[in-house]
Amino acid sequence: MKTWHKVLIGIGAAAVVSGVVWYSINQANKGVVTVQTAKVAKQESLLSQVTASGEIKPTTYTNIYAQGFGRIMEIVVKEGDHIKKGDKLLLQENVQANADVQAQAAAINSFQSGVQAAEASYKAAQSDLSMQEANLEKAKLDYDRGQGLYKDGLIPKQDFDQRKTAYDAAVASVDASKARMTAQKAQLDQVRAQLDQNKAVLVRTKDVLSKTVYTSPINGMVSYLPVRLGEYVVPGIQNATGSFLMTLSDMSVVTSEVKVDETDIVNVRVGQDADVTIDAVPGKVFKGKVTQIGSQAVLRTSGLATTQTTTSNQEAKDFKVVVTLENPPDNLRPGLSTTAKIKTAERKDVVAVPIQALAVRSRKDLEQAAKDAKKNSNVTLAAPPPVAAGDPKKDDIQGVFVVNGKKAIFRPVETGISGVTDIEITKGLQAGDEIVVGSYKALRTLKPDASVKVDNTVKKTEETNN
Repeated sequence: MKTWHKVLIGIGAAAVVSGVVWYSINQANKGVVTVQTAKVAKQESLLSQVTASGEIKPTTYTNIYAQGFGRIMEIVVKEGDHIKKGDKLLLQENVQANADVQAQAAAINSFQSGVQAAEASYKAAQSDLSMQEANLEKAKLDYDRGQGLYKDGLIPKQDFDQRKTAYDAAVASVDASKARMTAQKAQLDQVRAQLDQNKAVLVRTKDVLSKTVYTSPINGMVSYLPVRLGEYVVPGIQNATGSFLMTLSDMSVVTSEVKVDETDIVNVRVGQDADVTIDAVPGKVFKGKVTQIGSQAVLRTSGLATTQTTTSNQEAKDFKVVVTLENPPDNLRPGLSTTAKIKTAERKDVVAVPIQALAVRSRKDLEQAAKDAKKNSNVTLAAPPPVAAGDPKKDDIQGVFVVNGKKAIFRPVETGISGVTDIEITKGLQAGDEIVVGSYKALRTLKPDASVKVDNTVKKTEETNN
């Protein structure tokens, strides 16, 4: 046999052997899923937190709007100034308001003189009434005496008639004096009422005048000042607000007002601790506490409360949460962007696994795996999970895949709080169990009782890169 024939036979034999080996390996690995695993371990502490973004806001702030029509004559403060309650902020044109006050003061002086004259006339009418009543008393006595003398025939009829006429005239004079006194009293009351009315008008005109001088209602700082000297401002009417002049903020108590997603708000409580970071102050974490939780959902795109919309809306919603900072720096300004990490729960000495290790499988798949297990006595499978109490129609079971030999056994678990990367396991696992943690594709498609091949080199490479 020639040499080249021997070489060809050797090459052919090697190819056949290689093919047989390749086929055997391929058959052995058929249906085997490559996975990454990790050992279940206890953690000293597991922290659950909610992260939300927002902005710095003072607890107390106020927007100053125009209180009257006119031109700005002087701006006493500038943006960033610290002010105290009662300090002057801005002066508005007050020529007309000042003239109205002076005119009204003059009118009051005039009515005060009128009141004095009416009081004098009223007193004169009272004195005249007293005199007429005295004359009536004298005429009545003369008339009564005349009646007795006339009956006794001691005076003539003419004398008696004169006494009666004098008495009737005295009665009429008293009635007239009473009428004059009543008229004077009414006139006095009228003048006094007019005086009170003009005093009320003076109060209003003084109020209008005082509103041309704007003063601070709070202690704080001028955080926003958009107006300029000489600009005209107008007051608010009906549903329209007046000209916006400035914003005053009390920065003694500073808060981070954040928007928490509707899925997380149920875990947030007043009094929970929070770590707040401020974009303008990098590298520092400020401690705070939740002091207020909004009860009304806010639409994420428009910022309107759901009660302000008349149509049903399925877009994402947030809730306002206020975190009060414990020791805010002095250089904070309203509106700075912040991120708050609210600590909603904490567990000590817990069994925890990576969140991505959790999987959900249907009851049908688990029951089918249990049936298949009976066909192979060499494989031990966990029994299918029992139907949850009170929920017989539950079709999806949450669990993890535990590696048993070369098989991935699905084990139902009960979970507790969730951390950033891990989740608490309250039932179903023990420390030391080896569970499947990757890859994502493998976990998504892995079937109960599937054959697996553990390859943690990919996991170690990823950890090294991170």
